[in-house]
Amino acid sequence: MNKPASDAENTTFNANRNSPRKSSQPCSPSSPKLSIYLLAVFVILFVLFQIQSLQTPPTSPWAFMHQWEKIVTNSCLSSFHDSSQELKAMASKLRESVTFLPLKDLRFSHAALKGHTWFMSSLYDIHEEGEVQYQQFPTDHSSGRVLCLKGRDRHDGSWNSYALAWPGALPDNATLMKGLTFVSYNHYDYHNIWHGLSAMMPFVAWHIKSQCAVPKRWILYHWGEIRTSMAPWVGTLLEATFGAPVDIETFDGIHRNESDVVDHDDATCFEEAVVMRHNEGGMSREKRMEVYDLMRCRSRMYCNVSSREKGLRIGMTMLMRNGPRSFKNASAVISIFEKECQKVEGCRLMVAYPHNLTFCQQVELMSLTDIVISAHGAQLSNMILMDRNSSVMELFPKGWLELAGVGQYVHHWLASWSGMRHEGAWRDPIGDHCPFPEDDRRCMSVFKNGRIGHNERYFSEWARNVLNDQVKLKTAQYVSISPVSGLCGCK
Repeated sequence: MNKPASDAENTTFNANRNSPRKSSQPCSPSSPKLSIYLLAVFVILFVLFQIQSLQTPPTSPWAFMHQWEKIVTNSCLSSFHDSSQELKAMASKLRESVTFLPLKDLRFSHAALKGHTWFMSSLYDIHEEGEVQYQQFPTDHSSGRVLCLKGRDRHDGSWNSYALAWPGALPDNATLMKGLTFVSYNHYDYHNIWHGLSAMMPFVAWHIKSQCAVPKRWILYHWGEIRTSMAPWVGTLLEATFGAPVDIETFDGIHRNESDVVDHDDATCFEEAVVMRHNEGGMSREKRMEVYDLMRCRSRMYCNVSSREKGLRIGMTMLMRNGPRSFKNASAVISIFEKECQKVEGCRLMVAYPHNLTFCQQVELMSLTDIVISAHGAQLSNMILMDRNSSVMELFPKGWLELAGVGQYVHHWLASWSGMRHEGAWRDPIGDHCPFPEDDRRCMSVFKNGRIGHNERYFSEWARNVLNDQVKLKTAQYVSISPVSGLCGCK
């Protein structure tokens, strides 16, 4: 006697319930497991269908297809649900595994400027021969991970920390900041024009290398401590170069939404970040000159300074100081250089106090300058705004040669890196009395800010030789062209 239809349906239900275990893998058309599974289901359903067809009146093929679709759909949904749970668990583990390390690694405090430095000491730089050294996130070097920072301390960098995290598994309560972020490490001082310029120019090198990418924000660190400002001259130079104001991140008032202010202990991660910590280190002289060429060109565009007129014309500029490292008799020194300038056709002497000039006034002045004469000091960084092959004449108070160390040569280096000609230095043999032996380093505190005298005979001969060299250079090539014309919007 034939079984009722309801019994047949129960048979089908039991067969389905006892069917092979469902795969926990996602239902992908290319999965071998899915193919075997579907074949087995098909065979079972085919057998059941044959049994049912012998015991009951024939049923519609659509009923059979409906049963098959229901089984397959339930199996896939279950598989996707399991996979989703596994992915969530994995993301949670990755999030918990993010480890923050001190930005300032005290293990390297005795050699903070060697190797990979004590700033973010667990990471190494990307460096191609002759190019700038940098770190970039995310890249293959970071395995696709982004940079995260934590801490706002402005007094002890070892309390601030960093970590790398995958974009889909950021630390709990982390804020993701969109756009490109420049992160700078400076071992010295952003308000010193020389040190600020040295720390910032590598970003211009990366700007060129990256086909002129522009940052949305800057983060400044000094020994791992947050800094929120830099020398105005340096800031304006960067604004001119990048075509956008320098937005320095302070981490104050960051919000995840309109009402939720981020706690200082929470992490801030960056969609894209570039880190510099070696200043010009590793860059070839040609690459450095390219960077300064671009900064000079963009600054003249920013200030709407036109190209110089053609013809033989020599601009000689004296950059003066008040107080420390000023001339004891400024009028006498000016008179010496003015007499020598008057002997050369087309020579014009200009005397300026840079602290009284705006940035654009300094750009205009230096664009007309072929020879700059100045005491050692921050104002000499203006030399990068002169045309290539211009001359630099530097003067020092007594005691610097013996006690100042390598710092006294920074403008000699800058002249070389920016394509200028450093024409030597005059060092005053006469200065203030030091109560200690003159080779005692304590005397540097007396000599550092000493005033500078003059030697008329030496100054006259020095100026005459430098002027003659500039005349020869001008005669050979007096048309000024921009070596970086067309690069990053430069004209």
